[in-house]
Amino acid sequence: MRSHYCGGLNKTHIGEDVVLKGWVHRRRDHGGVIFLDVRDREGISQVVFDPDREESFALADSVRNEYVIEVRGTVRGRPEGTINPDMPTGEIEVLGKELVILNKSETPPFQLDEHQNVGEEVRLRHRFIDLRRPEMQDKLRFRSKVTNAIRNFLDDNGFLDIETPILNRATPEGARDYLVPSRVHEGQFFALPQSPQLFKQLLMVSGFDRYYQVAKCFRDEDLRADRQPEFTQIDIETSFMDEEEIMGITESMIRKLFLELKDIDLGDFPRMPYSEAMQRYGSDKPDLRYPMELIDVADLMAEIEFKVFAGPANDPKCRVTALKVPGGAQLTRKNIDEYTKYVGIYGAKGLAWIKVNELEKGIEGLQSPIIKFLGEDVTLAIMERVGAENGDIVFFGADKAKIVSEALGALRIKVGEDLEMAQCEWAPLWVVDFPMFEETDNGGLTALHHPFTAPSCSAEELKANPLEALSRAYDMVLNGCELGGGSVRIHDQGMQSTVLEILGISEEEADDKFGFLLNALKYGAPPHGGLAFGLDRLIMLMTGTDSIREVIAFPKTQSASCMLTEAPGEVSAAQLRELNIKLRKTP
Repeated sequence: MRSHYCGGLNKTHIGEDVVLKGWVHRRRDHGGVIFLDVRDREGISQVVFDPDREESFALADSVRNEYVIEVRGTVRGRPEGTINPDMPTGEIEVLGKELVILNKSETPPFQLDEHQNVGEEVRLRHRFIDLRRPEMQDKLRFRSKVTNAIRNFLDDNGFLDIETPILNRATPEGARDYLVPSRVHEGQFFALPQSPQLFKQLLMVSGFDRYYQVAKCFRDEDLRADRQPEFTQIDIETSFMDEEEIMGITESMIRKLFLELKDIDLGDFPRMPYSEAMQRYGSDKPDLRYPMELIDVADLMAEIEFKVFAGPANDPKCRVTALKVPGGAQLTRKNIDEYTKYVGIYGAKGLAWIKVNELEKGIEGLQSPIIKFLGEDVTLAIMERVGAENGDIVFFGADKAKIVSEALGALRIKVGEDLEMAQCEWAPLWVVDFPMFEETDNGGLTALHHPFTAPSCSAEELKANPLEALSRAYDMVLNGCELGGGSVRIHDQGMQSTVLEILGISEEEADDKFGFLLNALKYGAPPHGGLAFGLDRLIMLMTGTDSIREVIAFPKTQSASCMLTEAPGEVSAAQLRELNIKLRKTP
């Protein structure tokens, strides 16, 4: 049995006999003395083998990287001049006395060096090796600490950890379900949960007024760096609390988490209405570390002859917006072309710009191919409105409001990152007062969050003007990333039926898909609400990682496949027959 973890040794252990078990991280032979860096989940210790112990020395000479070994020895201080201040165990070493090879290893597909540049595909294919790397173990160990701290906070505040089913009925929640065919019920399917939403509401009706769960969720949707087909939520629901109280307790949880584990005081989270966030930042999750804002200039463009700007300026469904980048005149034409290509991802047809070289010279001090179309008066009026100064560049977007907001909102972050314009390290906020509904491309309505979110108005007012109605929803945002979203739920059966009716869901369809919830709301459902945090995304932010794949033990790729197990895979014809499934080949 080991006496200590490798990473747990320090100068207080000098003189102690220890037993270490782990992997050979590195082997070095210096003038007849063999050094083995032995690694386990807690870190690395240097073990020294002298030739005067012939048996253990011969074994040490035979080991190679990633051999699993057991070492018995004595801790001693490192000789003068050999202390490694960059290593937690750098003041000590272990004089090896006995060595046992527990298992040999083939040469690994890549070196387990934190500075080694290895392609992600190779790492994911050999994830069991990749997870041995100290930085990967640090991330997963940190993830465990975060989950434990969250559980402790919620337990201390009276929340109960209750599991909800994984095999559910398919319900429309905005993304495609992963379906599971039933062998017993021919032709019928379960669905893996996109969230525990309906069950946690039923728990509130059942009287469990404070619930939480570290829940696995599944969504069959297009992937990005911050999304996976299966992910983990910190799911929270509570009764008899309004949105202010729910935001208060969950904000306290996140602030405590950062303070305890990162020694960072996030301070009070400001509030920002959805409409303001979209107007000023082009995003419902604005990154407030960057000072730039979108400024509407449609009124200044409405009378010019240049239709590229005048058309959208006179269309109420469009936006004409300017984005001033302080110091951005340093950008080259190549940079601007790259940004033009970047905004094209969001549907923008181009990217107009004006460089401010010497504003005191008026129109002559500006540089841009569009000035001749705007005219002197309009150009200078724009410069005044955006507060342009020498050395700035002003970008423009003119198109449908959604395209302009998304394109310039994304450009704002991209330029801010490229020019290192962040004014602080952490910028949290709450985005509130979301619209209840938004229009679909075919003219219908869809719930901006989900159809169980309570509106801020009466059922009559909701019916009369659904697009003007606000919801009692709230999102927690940190550094431009949505950490969690939630709302006060509808607890009145009549209001729930009204919302489903506005969404075009018939009584028959509502009863078929949500009948169990609608029925439960008839029997004394308390006012309730909640919030779900994306645990993977939270860990990604706290560890300064670019992708959630780096903080998940066994993640999927961008194509929703597992490189390690080669899932998804084919199944046998016999299994398909048992499930009464016949595959149709795509022509």
